[in-house]
Amino acid sequence: KSGLDPSGAWHAWGMACLKAGNLSSAREKFSRCLKPPVDLNQLNYGSRLIQEVIQYLESTVKPMYIVDDDYFATLRELEATLRTRSLSLELMCEGKIQHNSYYQECLFYLHSYGTNLAIISFYMRHDCMREALLHLLNKESPAEVFIEGIFIPSYESGKLHMLENLLETIDPGLESWGSYLIAACKHLQRKNYYHILYELQQFMKDHVRAAMTCIRFFTHGAKSYTELGGKQAWLLKIKDHLKVYLQEVSRSSGRKKMVFTFRKKMSAADVSRHINTVELQMEVTKFLHQCESSGTSQMTDPSLPTLFGNNNMKMDVACKVMLEGKNIEEGFGIAFRVLQDFQLEATEVYSKVAKQLVKQQKYSEIRQLLKCVNESGAAAKNDGDNIILNCLNESKNIPAEDLDNLIQDMDSDENKIQAYLMCNKLRSAYLVSVRQEAARAVQLVQHVRQLAQRGGDDVVQAICAQWL
Repeated sequence: KSGLDPSGAWHAWGMACLKAGNLSSAREKFSRCLKPPVDLNQLNYGSRLIQEVIQYLESTVKPMYIVDDDYFATLRELEATLRTRSLSLELMCEGKIQHNSYYQECLFYLHSYGTNLAIISFYMRHDCMREALLHLLNKESPAEVFIEGIFIPSYESGKLHMLENLLETIDPGLESWGSYLIAACKHLQRKNYYHILYELQQFMKDHVRAAMTCIRFFTHGAKSYTELGGKQAWLLKIKDHLKVYLQEVSRSSGRKKMVFTFRKKMSAADVSRHINTVELQMEVTKFLHQCESSGTSQMTDPSLPTLFGNNNMKMDVACKVMLEGKNIEEGFGIAFRVLQDFQLEATEVYSKVAKQLVKQQKYSEIRQLLKCVNESGAAAKNDGDNIILNCLNESKNIPAEDLDNLIQDMDSDENKIQAYLMCNKLRSAYLVSVRQEAARAVQLVQHVRQLAQRGGDDVVQAICAQWL
C-alpha cells in the first residue's frame, strides 16, 4: 500500500527461515529479493544480500538431516549445535566438505545468484581447489578471476605446489591453462615477486622466460663485479635453460610440430647467440672480479654494465675490461671479442678508452692500445690515427715528450700535420709538410704560414715564406 521496496522484508524473512533451519522456505523467500548478477565474471562476490546468506550458512554447523518443514529435525539440529559448539563446516580427510545440506545450500545460492569469483572463492576456502579450477575452465572465466580467486590465495597460503600439481593433473600439457599462467606471470612481475615467478616459469617449462628471470637475478642490485662474481651460479642456470630449450626445439622439429602456444619461442640461432653472450659474460665477470679483488680496478660506475644491456652498455663493458686490467693488453682479448660478437663501433670504444687513459695520464698505455688495435687484424687504415686525434681533442695538456711520441706513432703524414696544428706545434707541422709531393707541400706550407701569421709566430712565418 505504501509503495515501499519489499526486498528488505523478504530478505529478513528468508534469514529468519535459515536461522530456524527451514531451508526450503528460505529459498522461496530469497527468490523474491535476490537477483543473479548481470555479468558473472565481474570481480566481486555478488550483492551484499547474497554475501550475508553465504556468511551465515558457512558459520553454521552442519545439520544432521536435510530439513524441510520438520520441526523435530530443527530441534535435533539445535541439540547438535549445543553439543558440538562448533562454528566451522566439517571437512573430510581428503579436504572435501561432506555433502551436507548447508554445503549444498551455499552452492545453490552461489550458482543461482553469485558471481564466478564468489563460487571459486567458496571452493578455495573449503580446500576444494580442484572444483574451483574445473569451474573456472567450464565457465571460461577470464584470467582476472583466476588471479583473484585461485592464484593469489594459493601462493599466499603456501599452496602453489598443490595448485601446480592439480593444473598438471587436469591437463598434462597445460595448454588449457596457457592464458591463465601467462596472466599469473605478469601479475608476479608487477608485484616484483621474482622468486615465485621463476618457480612458476620452471613449472611451465617456459625456459626462455625462466632464463630472462635468471638474468634479472644476476644483475639486479649488484654494485660491483665482486658482487656479480658471487652470483655466477645464475649465469649457469641461464645457460642450462637455453640448452634445454634448444634440445626441445630440435626434438620437436624432427616430428610433428608441437604446439606451445603460451611458452616463449625463439629461433635456434638466437638461442645459440644468447648462450654465447652468457659464456662471454662469465669471462667478463671472472676477469673483472679478479681485477677488483687484486685492487687494479680504478673505475667507479654509477651503474654496473653487463652484456645483457643495450649496445651502449656493451660498449661500456668493453671499455671497463680494457681499463681495469694491470695494463691494456691484459683485457684487450676479451674486449675485442665483445666488440666482434656484438658488431659494436670499435673505433668509438678505443677512443673512449684512450680519452680515459689521458685523464689518468697513462700515455704509454695509449701507445700499447694502438699496438693492440693494429695487431688485432680488424682495424681500418686510419683507426689508430683517429684514436690519437680524438685524444688531442680531449686534452691539450699532454706533456711534450709523450705528445711527440703519440704523433710519431701515427701512420698518415696528413694526420700528423693535423695533430701538430691542433697542438699549435707549427714548426713540426712545417717539417712534415715539406716532405710531401711538391703541389701538396705548397698547399700545406701556405696553410702553416697563415696560422703562423694569425698566431704572430714570425720565425715559422719566415721559414715558410723562404721555402715557398
